[in-house]
Amino acid sequence: MGGLSVLEHLSGQLVRLCRVVRIDPGVPLDLLRDLLGSVGSRPLSEPPAWPSNVADDHTPVEFSIAYSDGGPPALRILGEALGTPPGALTNLSAAHRFIDVQARRFGLSTSRFDAVRDLFATEYPQGDFALWYSLVFRSGRQPEFKVYVNPELKGVERAPDLVAEALRRLGLGTSYRTMLDHGVRPGELGRGDRLTFFALDLHDGPQARVKLYLTHNSAEVGDVVRAAGVVDGVDTTELAEFCAAAGGGVGTFAGRPLVGSYTLMEGAGRPVGYSVYVPIRSYVSDDEEARDRVVALLARYGFDSAACDRAIAAVTQRSLRAGVGLIAHVSLRLGPPRPGVTVYLSAEAYRVGPPRSPQISARSNPPERPAARTAAAHL
Repeated sequence: MGGLSVLEHLSGQLVRLCRVVRIDPGVPLDLLRDLLGSVGSRPLSEPPAWPSNVADDHTPVEFSIAYSDGGPPALRILGEALGTPPGALTNLSAAHRFIDVQARRFGLSTSRFDAVRDLFATEYPQGDFALWYSLVFRSGRQPEFKVYVNPELKGVERAPDLVAEALRRLGLGTSYRTMLDHGVRPGELGRGDRLTFFALDLHDGPQARVKLYLTHNSAEVGDVVRAAGVVDGVDTTELAEFCAAAGGGVGTFAGRPLVGSYTLMEGAGRPVGYSVYVPIRSYVSDDEEARDRVVALLARYGFDSAACDRAIAAVTQRSLRAGVGLIAHVSLRLGPPRPGVTVYLSAEAYRVGPPRSPQISARSNPPERPAARTAAAHL
């Protein structure tokens, strides 16, 4: 693999993933090339150009397959644009350029992002990232775009006020205090519980969302159950059982943290949806164990687990027992617009994490740093 470039490695994986979800790879490949920029030609034999936190091995791209009720799975890319040369400020500028170019190309609406862009602009970005984005591909449709900004890019202590002002400008401020009251453990805001992602869909459709992500370090399942309780109609028992199954029954998620997100939509006085992201790679011995848990969860919710196996094969040919971290997260989405399960796959362009003993995985590995790892979405 060392003879390949970053773009060649990721493109091969992307083409194979497109076949899994039955979409034409043309547009996804074009966007991947734009996202990587000059970094795409960099040989994998050289170390990463930037310590991107999109993935554990600093690959600036992560793939995911999103299963939804009543529709085929979607393919997602979480990415970080890197500047020339890469750096906190140049990466932020590169991300803005990427968004502006794609807005013109695809007719994206950036009105809500423009309304808060100045809040998340600084000459001295702090934290693990400044701006990421996700690209979502569904069969027969134009790609969808979402931006993730870092509430802590001006400092951890400023994040709560920054988010409050952003939500106020977007007409979503009334539910913020309620979210904090339920989602943050007493005295833990900015400590154990961190405001780590603020995300916006780049369209004006009726399902356009704003999402606020809270990372819960050393949390128990009951903590996210309490956080989700602010959302009407969320089955907190189901949420607890999902976390327990994905985490292998661990009591406290003392390794990489649980992440929860609230979905906000215009016209609703409180969050309309909640998602939980379990960093499954920290609570298994190897990727075979992670795969078995994910397949069981997909079957529980009536989704095609065979598609998951095909997606894994599209990303790697190695034995799943030979490493851990390929399956990075698994998430459960509750509430509109698309409830379901998402499986996050690392590209492993630079490194495969070694498997660990069952005893170590049962205790969980210590986090690499106190800030949150990705979700996704993604995060």
